[in-house]
Amino acid sequence: MYDMNKWEKAVSFHGHRCAGLAIGFRVCESLTERFDAAFSKDEELVCITENDTCAVDAIQALLGCTLGKGNLIYRSYGKMAFNFYFRESGRSIRLYFKADLSKLPADTRMEYVLNAPENELFHYTDTAFPVPTPARHFQSVACSSCGELVREDRIRLRDGSPYCLSCYEEYDR
Repeated sequence: MYDMNKWEKAVSFHGHRCAGLAIGFRVCESLTERFDAAFSKDEELVCITENDTCAVDAIQALLGCTLGKGNLIYRSYGKMAFNFYFRESGRSIRLYFKADLSKLPADTRMEYVLNAPENELFHYTDTAFPVPTPARHFQSVACSSCGELVREDRIRLRDGSPYCLSCYEEYDR
């Protein structure tokens, strides 16, 4: 049985109950059971998610991995997979959601995910990426075209002048 208080916290953050959120919830529960994972106040725990689904909202709400803190990194691979890194211990793990929900009636998917045995839901492997470096602070540079400030690592130079990615014209030859 799952922790109803944590489930409700994830639902409150996400806005509704769904199978995708249930997947993320079970990822968090599994990580907590296997590694004693706790809410990350800074970058103690890092997640590289290979998807941008509802599941990621549970990871944000329950584990404290967020884009703003720099401990949630999104890779657009389209896989229901989550790579976790524990900075202090050096441990890491990748959870891949292996259950095929398309074979179940839509109205039963969420309950299945919430109640299925863990070994039916996940495949555990080594992480697919090296541990990310901690988040850094960058100087801001004004774009020569629009004048907006942009992080210095995101500018492009043209004729020695800085341009943001929105204003820079790619050279594709």
